[in-house]
Amino acid sequence: MEKELLLEKIDKVVDKLIHLGGTEPEESKGLSVEEIMAAGKCDRDFGIEEWDWPQGVGLYGLYQLQRYYGDKRYEPFLHNWIENNLKIGLPSRNINTTAPYLSICSLLDDMPQYEEMCREQADWLMNGLPKTKDGGFQHVTSAIGDRNGVMLNPSQIWADTLFMAVLFLNRMGMRCHREDWKAEAVHQFLVHIKYLYDKQTGLLYHGWSFERNDNFGGIYWCRGDSWFTYGMMAFLADRGDDLDAGVKQFFLDTYRTHVAALKACQAPSGLWHTVLLDPDSYEEVSGSAAIAAGMLIGVKSGLLDESYREAALKAVKAVCDNVADDGTVLNVSSGTAMGMNAEHYKNIIIHPMAYGQSLALLALIEALDA
Repeated sequence: MEKELLLEKIDKVVDKLIHLGGTEPEESKGLSVEEIMAAGKCDRDFGIEEWDWPQGVGLYGLYQLQRYYGDKRYEPFLHNWIENNLKIGLPSRNINTTAPYLSICSLLDDMPQYEEMCREQADWLMNGLPKTKDGGFQHVTSAIGDRNGVMLNPSQIWADTLFMAVLFLNRMGMRCHREDWKAEAVHQFLVHIKYLYDKQTGLLYHGWSFERNDNFGGIYWCRGDSWFTYGMMAFLADRGDDLDAGVKQFFLDTYRTHVAALKACQAPSGLWHTVLLDPDSYEEVSGSAAIAAGMLIGVKSGLLDESYREAALKAVKAVCDNVADDGTVLNVSSGTAMGMNAEHYKNIIIHPMAYGQSLALLALIEALDA
């Protein structure tokens, strides 16, 4: 793809991301908690200003783009975002509100004033977060309509946790030379693979319940799988050679099988369906973008053959086609709670989201030197 086109799209996507504003309370007006979760109309998810996972993923795209440029162009925005939230007061500690820390801990050389809060969050993941059987990170989230409350999701692990919390814990472990934090990050990837990876398809289920002893609706959800596709590559890039050879090989084997399964179910457009094996479900851009980014990293690392470059760039072209003139990344599904059937995922609303902008950025960035 032409680099000029990619850079043009990147500029538009970034401009829209940093100007997304605040929440949109009209989205959930008059709805019950159950109706909000069924449609993905949670107020806190919209905009860029709140401290939660959509915004945390949004910050990560800016951080990665700044890394690509090799300068500090977005640090004023990131610093102001952090300070504005500290003035308001941070929300409850949970898996999803850990997401902003991934970018913050990556900037500590330039913003050392935030190191202690990052250390405290990592310690909370280790010692304060509820754990499931086998020591999995229970997917505790913010309560609907109460930023100081939590939804415990007892005895549940979700694929989202790998990106939202485990990448941060690993990065802090590397920075602080904490072997216990680093080991726990490895453990969480292993636990999530154990309970979410489906050996028959090579895909990952959205979640697992130790109470139900099942994968809920048994759904292979596009963005859920993309958290693993991209997250596995980000994790390995951070660890480098600081990983047991056998464990690393296990991760690589799982990753290769997983992306092979994804390549096999890619839609003709280049995108993936929100329910990966259901061609009647809508094609979803944010998950497709993260899958493409994860594939391109695999190709550049020599882990995947050229057929994956072709598949990933086809997806990137489709992502570009879904960037509106004002920079809005289109056809992004809203926040998605655990579902018991495919209809749940099909009924999640389409809406511009900070993570949609950010995950599109990750794909565009990787395509620049593909």
